[in-house]
Amino acid sequence: MSTEFGDGLDAAVQKAFTRPAPKGAGTQMRYLVKQLKATETVADLLGISQRQVERYVAGQAKRPRADLAARLEREVKKRRQPQIRAKAREKAATTGGIVIDAHARLEYAGAPMDTTDEDCIRHLTVALPPQHAARLFDAQQQGAGENTLRKLTAEALKEVYFQDGGRRAGSLEEVEINDVLDLEFDL
Repeated sequence: MSTEFGDGLDAAVQKAFTRPAPKGAGTQMRYLVKQLKATETVADLLGISQRQVERYVAGQAKRPRADLAARLEREVKKRRQPQIRAKAREKAATTGGIVIDAHARLEYAGAPMDTTDEDCIRHLTVALPPQHAARLFDAQQQGAGENTLRKLTAEALKEVYFQDGGRRAGSLEEVEINDVLDLEFDL
């Protein structure tokens, strides 16, 4: 599980992948070179020298430092199976929706409610309808930051979970998600 909203959305989409990502550093480096068409571009992306990229591609270097291995894996996963990724997002945004499993501090704003559990840590698992999934994925595609994704998720939880589509908590004006302990999205 993650504590970042963007990473959680990416992980949910990656569950739809049909083939595993390349495992070894040389295989991952060759994949990136093939995708980006140049060793210099890959070197700039990973923050290493072009010669080091060429060593991994040729099989002369095999074990990257931990930080390079993490960047390499992240960049490969970011580019894996774009058509599968697009289909998964499309399905979630049109028919399937998205499930959020969050363990975080939730804060409320609005008229006083008849409850004693305001501003507390909650563990919620909520199925969000397709329109909320579409808003989240659209914002992520447009480069929205963590704060924007957090606010969109909080608005979705307010409408779906707390207000139950307008059937309760009508005086609730705003929900904030703070102190995220665990967060997972699933399609």
